[in-house]
Amino acid sequence: MKRAYFAILCLFMLSVSSSAEVKDSRNINERVKALLSKMTLEEKVGQMTQLTIQTVQHSKGPDAGMIDMKKLDKAILEYHVGSLLNVSDSALSIRSWNGLITTIENVAMKSRLKIPVIYGIDAIHGATYTKGATLFPQPLNMSATFDTTLLKKEGAITALEVRASGIPWIFYPLMGLGRQPLWSRIYETFGEDPYLASRMGVSYIEGAQGKDIGAPDKVATCLKHYVGYGFPLTGKDRTEALIPWRMMEQYYLPPFKAGVDAGAPTIMVNSAEVNGIPGHANYRLLTEVLRKRWHFKGFVVSDWGDIKNLYSKYHIVSSPEEAVRVAVMAGVDMSMVPTDYSFYNYLIRLVKAGKVPMWRINQAVSRILKVKFELGLFKNPFPDKRLAAKFASPSSDSTNLEAAEESITLVKNQGHFLPLSKNIKVLVAGPNAAELATMNGGWTITWQGNAENLYPKNKPNPLQAIEAKIGKGNVTYVQGCTYDSLTDADSAVAAAKNADAVILFLGEHTYAETAGNINSLALPWAQIKLARMLIATGKPVVLVMLEGRPRVINPIVGGSKAILAAFLPGMDGGEALANILFGDANPSGRLPITYPRFVDALYHYDHGRASVMGGNVYDPQWNFGYGLSYTTFKYSDLRLSKEKIDERENEIVTVKVTNTGNMAGKDAVLLYLGENYRQVSHPVKQLEGFGKIYLEPGQSKEVTFTISPKQLSFIGISDKRIIQPGTFKVSVGDLSGQFEVVGPRVRFFPGFSR
Repeated sequence: MKRAYFAILCLFMLSVSSSAEVKDSRNINERVKALLSKMTLEEKVGQMTQLTIQTVQHSKGPDAGMIDMKKLDKAILEYHVGSLLNVSDSALSIRSWNGLITTIENVAMKSRLKIPVIYGIDAIHGATYTKGATLFPQPLNMSATFDTTLLKKEGAITALEVRASGIPWIFYPLMGLGRQPLWSRIYETFGEDPYLASRMGVSYIEGAQGKDIGAPDKVATCLKHYVGYGFPLTGKDRTEALIPWRMMEQYYLPPFKAGVDAGAPTIMVNSAEVNGIPGHANYRLLTEVLRKRWHFKGFVVSDWGDIKNLYSKYHIVSSPEEAVRVAVMAGVDMSMVPTDYSFYNYLIRLVKAGKVPMWRINQAVSRILKVKFELGLFKNPFPDKRLAAKFASPSSDSTNLEAAEESITLVKNQGHFLPLSKNIKVLVAGPNAAELATMNGGWTITWQGNAENLYPKNKPNPLQAIEAKIGKGNVTYVQGCTYDSLTDADSAVAAAKNADAVILFLGEHTYAETAGNINSLALPWAQIKLARMLIATGKPVVLVMLEGRPRVINPIVGGSKAILAAFLPGMDGGEALANILFGDANPSGRLPITYPRFVDALYHYDHGRASVMGGNVYDPQWNFGYGLSYTTFKYSDLRLSKEKIDERENEIVTVKVTNTGNMAGKDAVLLYLGENYRQVSHPVKQLEGFGKIYLEPGQSKEVTFTISPKQLSFIGISDKRIIQPGTFKVSVGDLSGQFEVVGPRVRFFPGFSR
C-alpha cells in the first residue's frame, strides 16, 4: 500500500513538474511576443548585433581598457546592441567582471524597453578569463578520462565560476570532431569518435545548465562550431573541408544533434566552408537540418566576423550588404560583427528595401529574447555577488586534480619501469618542464595562453611538482633545448650521467586557432635530437608529451623506457604528473584519438575494411582507446541478453571486470560494435558504449551496456538512417560475442540522426 502510494505521489509530482515547465514555457513565449510587438525595427536589429567589449572601451591613453561611457551609451541606447562578448586583454578578477557587467546592464536599464544585454565568453576549460578560476584539463584530456561524471562536475563548476563573474552565456562545448590531427584546435574537441563526443558533450551540458539555466549558478551553453570545422583538407585552421553527405550524417552531425536534444539553447557556426559552401551561408545545415529536422528552438550566433567573410574571404556575394542578407536568410540569428555597426546598418537597409522579410527578423529576435528570459536576465541581469564565496573552492580544486590524473594516458611502460621510487635522483629536461602555460594551452588567462607571468604562483609546474615530491636535492634541471633549437644539450647529457633516471618533457608551446597552424606533425628536430642524446647515455628516459595534438615521436619511442601522453592536463597538471610518475596516482586515461606513427599515415580507428587490405595496415603508434595502468584488469563472462533481436529491441551486454593486480585503480571499459555486412562500405568497428569503474585489488564488478536500435543504425546508400538485418559482433577488451538482428530487410529512421 505504501509502495503504491509512493508511486502515485511520484507520478503526481512528475505531472506537476511537467505542467509547471509547460506553463513557464508558455508564459515566456507570451512575454516574448508581447515585447516583440513593442519593438521598432531598429531595436530588433540591435538585438541581433553582438560586439566585442573592445568596441566600447577606451583604446588609448591612461584609461585604455576601461569602459568608455560614450561608446557604451552609443552601442546600447543608440544602436540597441543586444549582446557583448570577449575580454579586452587578459583574465579579470571577479570584482572587475562584476563592475563591468553591472555598468553594461545599468545602461541597458536606461533603454526604452529595458532589454538586458547577454554577455558571452569562451570557457573552453573552465572560467578561462576570470583570475583564480578552476582551470581544468583541455577537452581532449577530459575525453581521455572516459568519465562522464567528471564532465558533469566540470560543467557545474565552470557554470558557477562564470556566473560569479556575472556572465550568463558560455561558448562551449565544442561538439565538432577532431579527425584531422594537424588541426590546431583538436585539443578543444572531445576526440575523433562521434559517440564519445556526444556522451562527453551532453554530460558537460547537463552539469553547466542543470534543469534550469535561469538558476543563479547555471549558464546557457553554446554548441560549436556547427558543423564540419574539425576536418580541414589542409589541416590549417579555417580552411575548407570536403565531407560527403553520408559522412556528414554518420559522423559530424550526431554530436550536435545530441547537444540539441540535451537542451543547449545556442549554436555557433563553423567559420570555414564545407563542400564549397561557407558555414554562414549554408541554408541546408542551418535551416533544413537544424530547424526543420531537429526542431532546434534556440538561436544561432555567427563566429568572429564571419558574415563579413562571405564577401571578403569567400567571395560568394557581390557586396558586404549581400553577405548580411545571405547569412540571415540562411539561418544566422545573431552576428558576432564584432567591432562596428555594419551589420546593423546593412540589415535595416535590407529590411526597408524588402530584401529581408520582417518575419525573419521577428523570428530571430524572438529566439534571442526567449533565451534572455530563460536565463532570468529580465528578472535580474546583475551579478550575484554571493557566488564569490563558492568560487575556486577546495572541492572544485580536488575535482580538477582528479580530472588531471585521469586524463593522463600511460602509453608505454617497459618492464613496469613506472612508477618511480621516491628515493632516486632524476634529471628533469625539455622545453615543457618548467612552465604552467605548456600544461594549459590556448584560452588560458589570455587568448593564446602564453603569458606565463600571469599564471598563478600557487600552482606547481612539472619541475616544481617533482621537486616537492622527492626533494629539491634529488632533482637536477637542465632545459636542453627549446621547441625548435638545441641550447644546452651537452649540459643535459652531462647531468644525466649523475642521475638514476631522466624525465624528459617535450611537445608544443601554447597556441590557439590559426596561430597554431603547422606544416608537419613531426616533432621538431631539436627535441628529437635531445631525446636521442639522452637515450644514448644509457640512463632510462621517461618521456612526457605536453601538446595540443599528437606530434609524431616514432624515432624516440623505442629508446624510451616509459611514455605519458599528457596532452594539456590543465592548471593542476604538474601535481597530477608527479603523482603518476611516483605512484601516488594510478593512470587510467585512454586515448580519445588515434596517435599516428608516421606523419602521412593518418588513419582513424573506425577505418573502412578497404584501408587494411592489399598490403595496407592500420599501424598507428597507439590505437584509439589505448591506455595502460599500474595494475592489471581481466575481463570475463561476456554475456548477451539475446542471440536474436528484431530491429526495435535493445541488446543488453554484460561483462565482468576483475582487478588482478596489487594496486587499486580505475578502468575505462569500452564496448565496440561491428556488423558483418552493410549496403555501404562501413567501419571495422565503432565505439558504442563505455563506463569507468574503480576496483580494489582482487575486486570484481559487472559492467552492463545497452545497445539501442539507434546504435545499430547507419547512413545507407540513399543518405537515410537505416537498420539492416544481419550479424553484429560485440567486442569488450579481448572478449567478443555476436547477435543477429532479424526483421524487415531495411528499417528507415525518418527525421533523426543518430
